[in-house]
Amino acid sequence: MSQIYKRVLGVDPGLTRCGVGVVEGAIGSPLTLIGVGVILTPPDAALELRLLQLESELEEWIALHKPTVIAVERVFSQHNVRTVMGTAQAAGIALLVAARRNIPVMMHTPSEVKAAVTGSGRANKVQVAEMVKRLLNLESIPKPVDSTDALALAICHIWRGGANTKIAEAVAIEKSRLAKLVKK
Repeated sequence: MSQIYKRVLGVDPGLTRCGVGVVEGAIGSPLTLIGVGVILTPPDAALELRLLQLESELEEWIALHKPTVIAVERVFSQHNVRTVMGTAQAAGIALLVAARRNIPVMMHTPSEVKAAVTGSGRANKVQVAEMVKRLLNLESIPKPVDSTDALALAICHIWRGGANTKIAEAVAIEKSRLAKLVKK
């Protein structure tokens, strides 16, 4: 059985700070850090200009690192509506950029990411950051936390996405088999 290696761009969406991280690997194989950073937009700039800057810099990350898939954190309800709106707008830009380049997108909840990286969906940010450091064999934890979260998203997708792909392939084979039986 051959391994399916993926190069995943993880995006921890945010309007002021958008974490980005690229990880390459496959289930059961060592993971490799390709790139990590944070896209910053000035809070005092007009919203449309901030979104345009985010789009432009995400395009640069994609052109530079050529991901095969983009993993975006699924926006969840927070108490601060303004924060939720900015996060959702940033996530929308990541989805738009991916669609424009025909790159598949997978969205993962914070609990899915925590569970994939630490084994517990209730892990705190320090535990997630420490596991990202260990899993990528890094000397130190990337800063700020948005960049570490983006790497955790990419790792989550490599591990969970591979399993999801295998399930989808098995379902497709079974549907094909059943369709052939029905035709007989």
